[in-house]
Amino acid sequence: LIKVNKKNKHLVEVIINTPEKLNAMTKPMWIELGKVFNKLSQNKNLRCIIVRGQGGKSFSPGNDIGEFKKERSSSKLAKSYGKFLHGTLGAIFNCPIPTIALIEGICVGGGLEIAACCDIRICGKSSRFGVPIKRLGLTMAAKELEVLLKVTNYSTAMEILFEGRVFGADEALEKRLVNRVVKDKLVEQETYKSAELICEGAPKVARWHKQFARSILKEGKVTEKINNLGYKCYDTQDFKIGYQSFLNKKKPIFKNK
Repeated sequence: LIKVNKKNKHLVEVIINTPEKLNAMTKPMWIELGKVFNKLSQNKNLRCIIVRGQGGKSFSPGNDIGEFKKERSSSKLAKSYGKFLHGTLGAIFNCPIPTIALIEGICVGGGLEIAACCDIRICGKSSRFGVPIKRLGLTMAAKELEVLLKVTNYSTAMEILFEGRVFGADEALEKRLVNRVVKDKLVEQETYKSAELICEGAPKVARWHKQFARSILKEGKVTEKINNLGYKCYDTQDFKIGYQSFLNKKKPIFKNK
């Protein structure tokens, strides 16, 4: 259901793997995806994680509606289901490793939430976005709305939810839902180019930048702890490698130390 494809010691793909259902998410898939991210987060050698849907037609349309009768037909059941869903979104959002969503085709509802938890989102021109849950008489849970607010803003999030439209890639770019729109056939290439640039950098620096940004968003300010952590890079071996490489006009090979 969730496939992990290790490309090399620094880069892995996490693949939502039910293409026959356009990679719609079920409860077991949410649970498995969370476990995968919690495990990958412990890997000190990883420098980048790419998240994608299998098959090239869809990142994910969100939750499998066929599952609702059994798993989400009451507030009690929905709350239980939500614990897994929100736990998984938290595992993706709080992952210390840089993440990129490789978006082909449909990226709607819970699929959009998964992508929004990634650090960078790259999509094709034919990709489609939206959260049309008003048609189901459902609210977006507050913890899920928090994700949407972090990548857009209040007014845009309300527009997406109130209108319930499914819209194109260019509008998604305007709404800050994605970082980059490219030709459909170039989505994979462009994503791997981004991943390669990330992997070439000092790994500790990328993780620290992510930690700083998360802390500032959470606290609404720069704490003294985070400010002091900003000077730790000067004590790393990678700083010495980078500094010397720059002076010698050579490409640095960082050791993550």
